[in-house]
Amino acid sequence: MTGPRFTKLAQTLPATVPFVGPEAQERARGEPFSARLGANENVFGPSPKAIAAMRDASSDIWMYGDPESHDLRYALAAFHNVGPQNIVVGEGIDGLLGYLARLLIEPGDAVVTSNGAYPTFNYHVAGYGGILHKVPYFNDAEDLPALLKKAGEVGAKLVYFANPDNPMGSWHTGGDIAAELDALPNGCVLLLDEAYVELAPPGTAVPIDINDARVIRMRTFSKGYGMAGARVGYALGQADFIRAFEKIRNHFGLNRAAQAGALTALQDQAWLEQTVAKVTASRDMLSEIAAKYELAALPSATNFVAIDCGRDDTYAKLILEGLVKRGIFVRMPFVAPQNRCIRVSCGPARHMALFDAALEEVLAEIG
Repeated sequence: MTGPRFTKLAQTLPATVPFVGPEAQERARGEPFSARLGANENVFGPSPKAIAAMRDASSDIWMYGDPESHDLRYALAAFHNVGPQNIVVGEGIDGLLGYLARLLIEPGDAVVTSNGAYPTFNYHVAGYGGILHKVPYFNDAEDLPALLKKAGEVGAKLVYFANPDNPMGSWHTGGDIAAELDALPNGCVLLLDEAYVELAPPGTAVPIDINDARVIRMRTFSKGYGMAGARVGYALGQADFIRAFEKIRNHFGLNRAAQAGALTALQDQAWLEQTVAKVTASRDMLSEIAAKYELAALPSATNFVAIDCGRDDTYAKLILEGLVKRGIFVRMPFVAPQNRCIRVSCGPARHMALFDAALEEVLAEIG
């Protein structure tokens, strides 16, 4: 009897996931976390109207979701003042990253990203045999000029750039990014991951002509809109580029309830404004907590704050482990020198108080 004949590429890949979920950590601990502040989820949650829409749609869950996501796609087009042909909806940005890699990357193709940036992108590139070329952060921010220079050196087909950035929370103005586009090598696509842009200062979004096929932008309902569990994201780009996704995407990947919830969330901009205000207040709380213990909260345009622990990764890991031991789920960057930090998601005042108390205990314990 023989087993499955895996591809040569699959045989070279590790059986790992980009992130170990908090649920797996809770199972290992034998108890739930008291504050879930590590996955960059929007703890403030989605619009009640969106919840109601998903609840109402659940009675029709026996039907497949609309494979065109027609109502949501047309609403997004009107919201962004583009045509519906300029938008594709998918299973979160993570799903769309996989589709983009499938469209553009073949074994041996060069791809450029920042060293320590979003690992799920790297996971998809590796899954299609792409070769990752990594550029260091500069002053805790992704360095777009250096990324584009590297792309020219290696003949990259794709460059990943998040604005705002995960895991550091840093951001660039949209005007500064647009000014760099002429440095993009011929035949190379700039992927702009704008997952956190709703939470960022005005002027962060990049003013790019939707017909510019050199750039594709990706957004999500996971962060500002508080619907991470629904897995709804979308990409904006030139019509022929977006049309190519129809060749390879999972047309029935987005269920009816998720589509209904996202559509209603988009229509409830008042709730989004309230959420942005809550996130801003929580970022301020985290900065105050960090300062109280002589740590430094880095400026953030996201729903999390990277806190500089002031030493090296060993010290930061001790803090992280101490917090997890006390029921506070946080994460930390993977790559030096950013791994001197811990990354803490925003949340309500009661979660900030739990984090504060646990951090005080951990710092006293490790000295």
